Amino acid sequence: MTRTEPTPAGRRSAGAAAAPPSTGDDGSAEETSPWPALWALVLGFFMIMVDSTIVTVATPAIIEDLRAGVNEVVWVTSAYLLAYAVPVMITGRLGDRFGPKRIYLSGLAVFTVASLACGLTTTVGALVVARVVQGLGASMMTPQTMAVITRIFPPDRRGQAMALWGATAGVALLVGPLLGGILVDALSWEWIFFVNVPVGLIGFWLAMRNVPRLPTHQHRFDWLGVALSGVGMFLLVFGIQEGHQYDWGTVTGWVSVPLMIAAGVVFLGLFVVWQHYNRREPLIPLSLFTDRNFSLANIAIIAIAFTFTAMGFPTMLYAQLVRGYSPTQAALLLVPMALLSIVLARPVGSLIDRVHPRYVTGAGFATVAVSLVWLSLALTPEAAVWEIVAPLALTGAGSAAIWAPLAATATRNLAPQQAGAGSGVYNATRQVGAVIGSAAIAVLMDSRIAANGLSFDPSQSSGGGGLPPAVYDPFSTAMGQSLLIAPAVLLVGLAAVLCFAAPRNGARSTG
Repeated sequence: MTRTEPTPAGRRSAGAAAAPPSTGDDGSAEETSPWPALWALVLGFFMIMVDSTIVTVATPAIIEDLRAGVNEVVWVTSAYLLAYAVPVMITGRLGDRFGPKRIYLSGLAVFTVASLACGLTTTVGALVVARVVQGLGASMMTPQTMAVITRIFPPDRRGQAMALWGATAGVALLVGPLLGGILVDALSWEWIFFVNVPVGLIGFWLAMRNVPRLPTHQHRFDWLGVALSGVGMFLLVFGIQEGHQYDWGTVTGWVSVPLMIAAGVVFLGLFVVWQHYNRREPLIPLSLFTDRNFSLANIAIIAIAFTFTAMGFPTMLYAQLVRGYSPTQAALLLVPMALLSIVLARPVGSLIDRVHPRYVTGAGFATVAVSLVWLSLALTPEAAVWEIVAPLALTGAGSAAIWAPLAATATRNLAPQQAGAGSGVYNATRQVGAVIGSAAIAVLMDSRIAANGLSFDPSQSSGGGGLPPAVYDPFSTAMGQSLLIAPAVLLVGLAAVLCFAAPRNGARSTG
């Protein structure tokens, strides 16, 4: 037994799991720091977030090796994100009922085994199936990380902990393509999945050793809510992503793409109505949204997750197919972006408890939006390297002011008993944004490629994945035009964060 496990026993009676281990009711709690538990959870969280974007830089290699189309390979990411997003709300409740440590470790085991299966696949269909299982493992892990932070850190220290958690998400999304490029070049695309196996084993050991067992609470599971949200999400995302493939017409029999999208919206609408009228225990307690900052943060996280998932595909395809870069060279374009995000994360984190969140996050959203408009204009065959790197670096600087402050602001006002539900909702909305971003960019790239007069199959491209010089200009234009969807969505996020109120605990209002 580790020294963290006796801690909850002294806190079980008064619902004091929200108090930090250093201020527990019994003597043993005072000897326990919550930070080792946080670092153990952050390692696993970093790994599953890296897998949200690591496939983007490996897309040309997977296309060539598995003889797949662009849209099929984008499904390798979309399937993961969809399987991640749909169950994440109920897995937060599973943590409340069976213990976040137990559910986290189970999810990590599923994720690690599925990663091995991903690397061993030989067809794109099998890879998509393995990614679904991987996403299910990730959905079990993520809510537990946020819920544990909410329960073991007191409000006056929770901002720092959430800053680390939020920064981890942002940095992981930036590091994913870089790590993917290095692994694809040095080994093969399969290693973007194999690398998770040793990391998963280390993460499992650290979590077993450092994460405390927390009190559990009985919950009734809203299975109807799970079914309505799952069916709605699948129909909506499938319809959006496959629409161009079927020319926005019939998929099979009487089922059409517009009908699937409309049905998805209807199912999601029914889900919201059911959550309102379910008096037992809804999947999403709508009372969470009475907190203004929580509601606005959920809108904003959709926008930024959409952006960072979407931007990688056109940027990496341009770098490899037009510039002729190897996966590693293409990924190196992202190094300044990742470095600035990492370097600025700490000073920005120190502002979270002192500065009104609307100013920090507002500056971040505006900066990223401007940088991506700049990048879209820079994607030309003749562009100098610095013309590509500069806007990407600005994107990294802006993102440092978004991920951590957004996570801290979303959870600052939540009561401890809302930890599981709140973290489930926040993570679900983030993944919804990522899923829609992945689906939307696939549709937009397909349509812009066609609009620019191209009808080639990238899997038949020449010379190590490059394109014929004659199509450099139209392909670059198509990728640049595709990127413009991101700043448009970011404007929605900017409008949301500008309406933040000062948190009840922490940052003072300055205007």
